[in-house]
Amino acid sequence: MEQTFDFLKKLKKNNDREWFEKNKNLYLAAKSEFEQFVESLVPGIHKFDKQISPDLKAKDCTFRIYKDVRFSKDKSPYKTNMGAVFNPGGKKTAVAGYYLHLEPGNSFFGGGVYMPEADKLNAIRQEIDYHPKEFLKCLKAAPFKKYFDGLSEEDKLKNPPKGFDKEHPLVEILKNKHFIVSHAIHDKQLLDKKNAAYILEGFKAMHPLMLFLRRASEV
Repeated sequence: MEQTFDFLKKLKKNNDREWFEKNKNLYLAAKSEFEQFVESLVPGIHKFDKQISPDLKAKDCTFRIYKDVRFSKDKSPYKTNMGAVFNPGGKKTAVAGYYLHLEPGNSFFGGGVYMPEADKLNAIRQEIDYHPKEFLKCLKAAPFKKYFDGLSEEDKLKNPPKGFDKEHPLVEILKNKHFIVSHAIHDKQLLDKKNAAYILEGFKAMHPLMLFLRRASEV
């Protein structure tokens, strides 16, 4: 991943179109390296999650480096990271899956369901309400806890969602608007030869949670 890291570090210091066009060769080399790594993970994911097709290609998983700056205060034209999602149907489907974020000094892997539509969000909350023990089992499993401290509380509601009592035993979980987890990875770990095995082990630890979330969304 050396080429990818090197390019992203340079891009962060030179985030403008003129520099990018002059160094397009560096971008293409980094993009190719990252895509190869992404595709190398797919067979390993398929081993424990049969809903992830072994034929999934990088183009089905990776995101464009070009930013949509129409509604952003930051008008720099490029992302300073590379990301990929692994889920049934590819990146265009809003299905619980695994995510890899590569950014020097701020890399992580994780997954789940981010910004689900209202009906999907309500379905997940209902599934947790119907099967609280099964949901908690996903979060309390030893392999899961090795990597994750619990669900992200980003954008969490201050009050219980409509239809749920404030005394509900899992009310703090039900307040979540996203059902995602993440684990930070040091640059040294990503540049290590065992990086793929480490990431796959983390993804595997998430698998029971992914199955629960997919079932809630009828996938």
